[in-house]
Amino acid sequence: MTARTAPPATPVPVLYRAEGAVVAVAAVVLVVLAGFAWWWLLALFLVFDLPMLGYAVDNRVGAISYNLAHNYVAPAALLAAHGLVLALGEPGWPPLTLVAACWLFHVGVDRALGYGPRPSTNP
Repeated sequence: MTARTAPPATPVPVLYRAEGAVVAVAAVVLVVLAGFAWWWLLALFLVFDLPMLGYAVDNRVGAISYNLAHNYVAPAALLAAHGLVLALGEPGWPPLTLVAACWLFHVGVDRALGYGPRPSTNP
């Protein structure tokens, strides 16, 4: 039986921690201004950690799935799509804003706490 190693981590510089905190606060403001209850941020918080199940396969798969879910690109794209729909005069889909804001909140909190992108191999 092979001993499993802990998932690798990359240290997060102070500037990125501050950036994460600002993004998390902005996500809270977005949720409240969009008319949703703030507790949605907590209710959906762990949903965005489901990609960490990739670590059950191995560190490489876990790092790839973690990094795909823990960045600002996808939630920002969701917000941009929602904004485009609204700009075109369509009613939009407010749950899209909620999911994107909760996702941004999760990634922002992770960064503020010092959790950064995962390297795909052990050092």
